[in-house]
Amino acid sequence: MWEYTDKVKELFLHPKNVGEIKNPDAVGEVGSIVCGDALKLTLRVDRETGKIIDAKFKTFGCASAIASSTALTELIKGRTLDEASKVTNNEIAEYLGGLPREKMHCSVMGQEALEAAVADYRGEKPPQKEEGEIVCQCFGVTDIKLKRVIKENNLRTVEDVTNFTKAGGGCGSCVPDIEKILKETWTGKKAAEEAVKPRRKLTNIQKIALIQEVVEKEIRPLLQADGGDIELIDVDGNNVIVSFRGSCRGCLMSDVTLKNIEKKLRDLVSDELVVVVE
Repeated sequence: MWEYTDKVKELFLHPKNVGEIKNPDAVGEVGSIVCGDALKLTLRVDRETGKIIDAKFKTFGCASAIASSTALTELIKGRTLDEASKVTNNEIAEYLGGLPREKMHCSVMGQEALEAAVADYRGEKPPQKEEGEIVCQCFGVTDIKLKRVIKENNLRTVEDVTNFTKAGGGCGSCVPDIEKILKETWTGKKAAEEAVKPRRKLTNIQKIALIQEVVEKEIRPLLQADGGDIELIDVDGNNVIVSFRGSCRGCLMSDVTLKNIEKKLRDLVSDELVVVVE
C-alpha cells in the first residue's frame, strides 16, 4: 500500500468544507463516478472584491481525492478568482506534504474543478471542455488535456501519464497513442513516428521472471491504489493465470482491468500472452 503523509490521513479522516453551497455563485464538476473519481466544487464569491468567501466540495473517490479536495478549498478561500486560478495541482499536493505519484491524478482533478468553477462564474468554457480528440475512451481524456498535464508536470512515461490523468489505466488500448503524444511533446513529431525496435526472444525462464517483475512493479501498485490487488498463480506456456483480490474481485470493471493487464504484459513481455482469471 502507499505511504500517505500525516496531513493526507488527517484530511481524509477529518475533511473540511464538505457539502454544497446553496445557490452558489460558481460550480465546477469534473470526473465521473463510473470512472471512479468525481468532484463537485461550489463557490461563494464576493462580487465587489472578487474574493472567494466560501468553498465546499462533494467528492466520490479515495482518501487522496478527499484530502486533495479539502486542500483545494482551504487554499482558495480568501483569494480572488485571479489568484485562485493560479493554484496548480502541484500546490495542492505540496499542501498535503506530498502525494504518492500514483495518486497525483487526484490533485489534477482538484485543479480542473477549480478551473471549471472559475469559468462558470465568468460565463466561459472550462479549459478541459475545449474541443479535442479523445485519446482514452475509458476515462474520456483528450489529447489537449494530455499535452497540458504532460508539460505542466514534466511527465516522461506512460505510467506517469496514467498516475496524473488515469489515461491508459483502463483497457490499455490508448497506450500507443499516449506514447506518441509523449514523444511528440519532448522530442518532436519525427521521433514519434520512428519504428519500434523488435523485441528480443526470451527463454521460458526469462519470460516467467519478466512477467513476475511486470506484475509486481507495473500492475499491482495501480490496483492496490484503488483497494484492489492481483496474485500471479501460474504461467502455462503463453497463458498467464491470475486471481483478483480486494475490490477487484467482483468489480464491474474487472473485464476492462483484465484487458489492461493483458495489454501491459503483451507490451512489456510478449505479444503472445493471454491472461486468464482463476
